[in-house]
Amino acid sequence: MTVELKFAEELVDFIDRSPSPFHAVENVKHELLKNGFVELNLKERWNVEKEGKYFSVKNDSALIAFVVGKGDIEEDGFKLIGAHTDSPTFRIKPNPEMVEEGTYLRLNTEVYGGPIINTWLDRPLSIAGRVAIKGKDPFNPEVKFINIDKPLMIIPNLAIHMNRKINEGVKLNTQKETLPLVGMINDEFEKKDFLIKLLAKELNVSHEDIVDFDLYLYEYEKGSIVGLNNEFISCGKQDDLAMAHAGIKALINGEVGNSTNVVVLFDNEEVGSTTKQGAASPMLRTVLERICIALGKGREDFYRSLYNSFLISADMAHAVHPNYAEKQDPTNRPVLNGGPCIKISANQSYTTDSLSLTVYESICKCAGVPVQKFLNRSDERGGSTIGPISSTQIDISSVDIGNPLLGMHSIRELGGVKDHYYIYKSFVEYFK
Repeated sequence: MTVELKFAEELVDFIDRSPSPFHAVENVKHELLKNGFVELNLKERWNVEKEGKYFSVKNDSALIAFVVGKGDIEEDGFKLIGAHTDSPTFRIKPNPEMVEEGTYLRLNTEVYGGPIINTWLDRPLSIAGRVAIKGKDPFNPEVKFINIDKPLMIIPNLAIHMNRKINEGVKLNTQKETLPLVGMINDEFEKKDFLIKLLAKELNVSHEDIVDFDLYLYEYEKGSIVGLNNEFISCGKQDDLAMAHAGIKALINGEVGNSTNVVVLFDNEEVGSTTKQGAASPMLRTVLERICIALGKGREDFYRSLYNSFLISADMAHAVHPNYAEKQDPTNRPVLNGGPCIKISANQSYTTDSLSLTVYESICKCAGVPVQKFLNRSDERGGSTIGPISSTQIDISSVDIGNPLLGMHSIRELGGVKDHYYIYKSFVEYFK
């Protein structure tokens, strides 16, 4: 087995164990603890030392990990990699039970982010997330993570015999036509608090103690390596758990230099990042300042550290699609396994400029990693990511990069095996 294939299989395993942002952060947390990192509580005073390894968690769904450099932070600054833990999906609403024909039990859901909705049809689905339970202190409810690890539900398609134009394109009504079917019930009693009782049974708690939940649907079947020569990763949530995985692995395995190395995993990028744990929040700025304070530095030193820092905003990019080649920019045409893409936009939906591009391209050259460039067609509106949003909070020199994907935001995205190892190598070189 090649090192690239082994690393890709590790990614598939990581994503399989991370059916929600809460589980992704929990898995990263365990990996960091296993490698000598110390958890810092946001509510307590911090004590950090040079070359020390630390992390902190926000809202159970965002995480910042860092290794303190050998140098003076005001002069050597931070080397940051930013990614996000969330992916497009469906969120379960409160009081979700809905019965059709007195028999079919469905759950009421709402769309989270921008999924390719039709890819969610006719696939075994399950539920994962966070449950809040009554505690002794009303301001500190007990929190439990849950993953109902079995094929629990499905969103069935409508037969072609009842919709002869289905292959001409169908707009799905997300309140009516994308509700997952859980099972068959016999009476109203079975419907009442069905989900809460299921959660209580899984968590071994009283259903009366469950107050609320943050629950999401996910594809039950595990991702896989596919292709004639095992060159593709077929797996959901690569946007953006692939960057989270590569960034954390690089932080753990990279060398400690003069700069302080940081990986920040935000939540809620897919819905605009305007949450207390999103890239538009003060979370990252606050943590960076607290690192400076814990090292005995003043506010002036903190500001100096920012202007001696660099941020790699790591999300995914779009590869040329073999069936829709005309959708790509005419002269910048990244392909799978061609290396990470530097993302560029004249309207600044990406933070890349000529200087930051040169920095990342030079890093890749030192690491022996090929580089591609991604730009949208001039007549197409593209997306954005955490880079420009983070810039509203901290004015650090930044580049937006990411691995090319096909089917981004599908329940099953397609990435390159070599690309995932390439991006990891570039991160290791960056931290070094």
